[in-house]
Amino acid sequence: MTRRAIGTFTTAFEPLTSDDDFIGRLRVRKTIDGDLTGEGLAEMMSVGTAVEGSAGYVAIDRITGTLDGRAGSFVLQHFGLMDRGAGTLTVRVVPDSGTGELTGLTGSFAIVNEGGVHSYTFDYELPTGSAST
Repeated sequence: MTRRAIGTFTTAFEPLTSDDDFIGRLRVRKTIDGDLTGEGLAEMMSVGTAVEGSAGYVAIDRITGTLDGRAGSFVLQHFGLMDRGAGTLTVRVVPDSGTGELTGLTGSFAIVNEGGVHSYTFDYELPTGSAST
């Protein structure tokens, strides 16, 4: 059964070195509140183009915390594109990345940034016996 977690998170960005001036790298630290609570640590690579409003990024994001009363960690993979100002973002749980009480977690994580406030909607599933009823 698919469940839904909602909440907010804050981010702090730290530039990382890159051997290519075209590719940007960042470390992203998150503090997550709501139905999912915990910390996130991600590494992100991004690139802009000569066309205004066109860019892309990928990130691997390890989340450690509590989801629906279950403790553990899992990894999110981000894939974002801007096509002349029109954005798409896919964020999914990496298969078999869940640990502890989050083993077997699957799902999609939607992010909204309005006025500098990040919110999330996390549609997820846990194997039978793992999620609370």
